[in-house]
Amino acid sequence: MIEILATGPVNAIQDAGRFGYRAQGVSTSGAMDPVSMRAGNLLAGNPETAATLEIQSFPLRLRFTASRRFAVTGAVAPMTLGGRPLPANWTAVAEAGEELVIDRPSRGARCYLALAGGLDVPDVLGSRSTHLRNDFGGFEGREIRPGDVLGAGTPFATRAGEAGVVSPMAHGATAFGTEVLTVRTVAGADLDMFDAGRRRAFWDTEWRITPQSNRSGYRLRGEALTLPAPVSLYSYGVVPGIVQVPPSGEPIIQMADANTAGGYPRIGGVIEADLWKLGQAAIGSRLRFERVDFRTAAEAMSEIDTYLAAVRRAVGLLAG
Repeated sequence: MIEILATGPVNAIQDAGRFGYRAQGVSTSGAMDPVSMRAGNLLAGNPETAATLEIQSFPLRLRFTASRRFAVTGAVAPMTLGGRPLPANWTAVAEAGEELVIDRPSRGARCYLALAGGLDVPDVLGSRSTHLRNDFGGFEGREIRPGDVLGAGTPFATRAGEAGVVSPMAHGATAFGTEVLTVRTVAGADLDMFDAGRRRAFWDTEWRITPQSNRSGYRLRGEALTLPAPVSLYSYGVVPGIVQVPPSGEPIIQMADANTAGGYPRIGGVIEADLWKLGQAAIGSRLRFERVDFRTAAEAMSEIDTYLAAVRRAVGLLAG
């Protein structure tokens, strides 16, 4: 269906994630920006959780070996089909032999390529996501490489024409690129282990995402949050969004491929509704933590529901 002609490292197949196996030490994986992944699937006529190609290194160049509808969502990146420029967050039909090129984004960090019918790879433990750390799932348990040929399933819907949607990055005051990204965060279970000065520094510091960051976690650089003495905690369950502080004092935000257990002090937790924003934050980006309560964290999920409802309406117009 598509032949990979050129790609950077770490681009791999991801879906909504692998759930129900954390007790066995298997992390969720899945898309770093699940909102864009779901929007791409809607535009391609798929169930929202179908397998997509997560692209985080550029350029990507591929050739369609058969006619197929596709959608590219997420980061705002220059994109051409058969040499013809396409807008960001767009769906179109490619003809056999046409090449799609996605270049380095001007805004955001990751794009999602959805093919009508979803990428056809084996279901492993209830998901088609690639677990890169443990080499299973996705396409042969690894990142894609030049020469790979990826297939797609039978399309779920037949649609004509082209259409696009507004990126979630265009909503509200969300900042990407050279600006400071604000992510809403609840107090962590171990916040009181830190003195008043370090607690204040956590909320007030402008943190930078360091090159020592990946799908497992983002290590931040700013004011060191070292404790006066080493702390030994019993291991506890870890989920994406938890902000841990290792002995170095450099906070780590757990991401999609996070470990299932850990023992560093938990100073905060990025709310679920803002995790997609971190998925679109590039290495070197700056961010701040905004403290919110648990009620605000729960209510914030309605923002994602509203956005995806708008995408569904756009898809309805396209189908008509």
